[in-house]
Amino acid sequence: MSATRSPSATTPRRALICGVGGQDGAYLTRLLLDKGYEVFGTSRDVTGMRGAGLSAVGARSRVQLVSMASNDFRSVLQTITRTAPDEVYNLAGQSSVGLSFEQPVETIESIALGTLNLLEAIRFVDKPIRFYNAGSSECFGDTADAAASEETPFRPRSPYAVAKACAHNLVANYRDAYGMHASTGILFNHESPLRPDRFVTQKIVRAACRIAAGGNEALTLGNLDIHRDWGWAPEYVDAMWRMLQQDRAADFVIATGRSVSLEHFVATSFAHFGLDWRQHVRHDPSLLRPSDIRFGAADPSLAERQLGWKARVSVEQVVAEMCRAAQAATSSGG
Repeated sequence: MSATRSPSATTPRRALICGVGGQDGAYLTRLLLDKGYEVFGTSRDVTGMRGAGLSAVGARSRVQLVSMASNDFRSVLQTITRTAPDEVYNLAGQSSVGLSFEQPVETIESIALGTLNLLEAIRFVDKPIRFYNAGSSECFGDTADAAASEETPFRPRSPYAVAKACAHNLVANYRDAYGMHASTGILFNHESPLRPDRFVTQKIVRAACRIAAGGNEALTLGNLDIHRDWGWAPEYVDAMWRMLQQDRAADFVIATGRSVSLEHFVATSFAHFGLDWRQHVRHDPSLLRPSDIRFGAADPSLAERQLGWKARVSVEQVVAEMCRAAQAATSSGG
């Protein structure tokens, strides 16, 4: 395992989380607060940010929120100068693969340009700031049953993946050219009860919950034969933090190492409520993407060797936690 730095006993570290309002932002905020960090979080407009995820993890009142437009260099530079962070976590940008086909320009700008602005601002202030970039397994495209590692070539098949691949290469370039401590976590799918409804996993879980409660509906889905590596989001933010504690920056694949079909995810979700998914799920060809990835598989062994990180929560446990949360929300009228 690589050497890591030790926290200061006197001065708390400062972290800036860009895109704090999402699933990963909420869990990362809680993790860093529990480690004694002073945490700043950005959103395009914090006055209009709901912050439901931060509230759900008990961190809403403990994080200092700042408005920042990641596609505006001046806004990014002012934010970094004002907050003076030791660590910057870039989780911002359009996060839906499906939506990226409808909004390719916004997707490219928010992810690629946003990452470039953060890197350039950090270089400009010339402080020893460590930078984490949220990469994506979508960059690999279809792995054809082979497990993707840090050395696997990128073959992006969506505007979202193209943007993430560009951001990944920018981080590597700034690390090599300017000696910046900048790392990308190539994260495979990771879920939690904080996932928005637009993600297919949450769509499945909540539909199953409503049907179990007596709802008369059919769940419509696209291709059930796709395979993904699904993990537990609270574990994945720990990997993000571990990357920035290394003496030398590097990129890491973060995943469980096990891929299952979307059909398995569906069947497990409905079985949690004592339902046979075949009686409630309908195929809708209109939900198929212009270019979809049939198989996504990962080799996260480098993260285990160098970061001491390994996923512990199985996809079945992830589904169970999401189903329990959906059931609790339904019972409480949420």
